[in-house]
Amino acid sequence: MAVQRIPELCQLQLRLQTGTDEGGKPVVRARSFTNVKVNASDQDIYDVGQALASLQIHPLVAVRRIDTGALNDIA
Repeated sequence: MAVQRIPELCQLQLRLQTGTDEGGKPVVRARSFTNVKVNASDQDIYDVGQALASLQIHPLVAVRRIDTGALNDIA
């Protein structure tokens, strides 16, 4: 049986280092931006993430794309 993925939601997430804990390990927080177009290219999402990160106080650790989709069987 074949399965088809139907994109539903896309989210841009910035991972920012907000400090360090008592042991010296980095504390990382996420800032999420929803309603990203599901057909947006990875490069475009990355570029927007970099631009948004430049407006943040804390340094950027990672830019993430989070996609959600429904899986349907093809009959």
